[in-house]
Amino acid sequence: MSKISFVIPCYRSAKTISGVVAEIQDTMASMPEYVYDIFLVNDCSPDDTYEVIRALCRQNGNITGISLAKNFGQHAALMAGLRRSDGDIVVCLDDDGQTPADEVGKLLAGIENGSDVVYASYENKKHSAFRNFGTWMNDIMTRVMLGKPKNLHLTSYFAARRFVVDSMLKYENSYPYIIGLVLRATRNIANVPVRHRSRESGTSGYTIKKLLGLWFNGFTAFSIFPLRVATVTGVIFSGAGFIYGIYTIVKKFVNPDVPLGFSSLMAAVVFIGGMLMIMLGLIGEYIGRIYISINNSPQYVIREETGREKLDED
Repeated sequence: MSKISFVIPCYRSAKTISGVVAEIQDTMASMPEYVYDIFLVNDCSPDDTYEVIRALCRQNGNITGISLAKNFGQHAALMAGLRRSDGDIVVCLDDDGQTPADEVGKLLAGIENGSDVVYASYENKKHSAFRNFGTWMNDIMTRVMLGKPKNLHLTSYFAARRFVVDSMLKYENSYPYIIGLVLRATRNIANVPVRHRSRESGTSGYTIKKLLGLWFNGFTAFSIFPLRVATVTGVIFSGAGFIYGIYTIVKKFVNPDVPLGFSSLMAAVVFIGGMLMIMLGLIGEYIGRIYISINNSPQYVIREETGREKLDED
């Protein structure tokens, strides 16, 4: 009998997480071929999310609550839950009810059919325009930087085999990026169509700042493509500058009376200087993240864990 571990990062979900857990329980009750447990990771939510999680743990012995000491982000919260999970298959989903837990059977069927990882794909996403734009940008980034196949749709609702999760957990540095870890472990990934629900309450926790930080995590932690772009750009501008220098000399000899353009020269200097600053900033970003990783900055810090056994001890 296979065991399924559900990992759910929680943030501002005091009003929704109970419904998500109840839906998982009802769905798994109709699938007796599996046993399961649930890991709820509170990412330092400012509301009473963790109090709700404690109540759920008291009611259900197969639920474990994990509370992080500060807001480390969705991907760090997922890593915290993955490290506590021990299922043969791990299913990750959202805390707001938009990812339908009652369709987990489709993801599990994909795993049973031979895929290592199965992602839910949505025909009609119920996110805001801002979130949909962020998803579109993230898709482009993962294709260009990480080599994701164009026809593969990556979402926050997925199931993975144990060996894939174990491979992901070998990454102990700061700035985890789940999609990059999955693509690094396997390319035997499939999609299954599921419906996407409208948000019942609240708004998305992702801001422009958080989305930019997530994209930076993806391409600085798992790809050197930007550095190669910087190298190629430098070669192109150097070659263009050399050719333009020869052209200027030849033009001066052919027609000595033509004045050299100060405005065009300054435009070229400013443009090339700006490009150099961008490339230096990019290199500095890589070096800074290397420095933070060398200093063993943690992915997350756990303040408290809650389960029925621990509650009984209290």
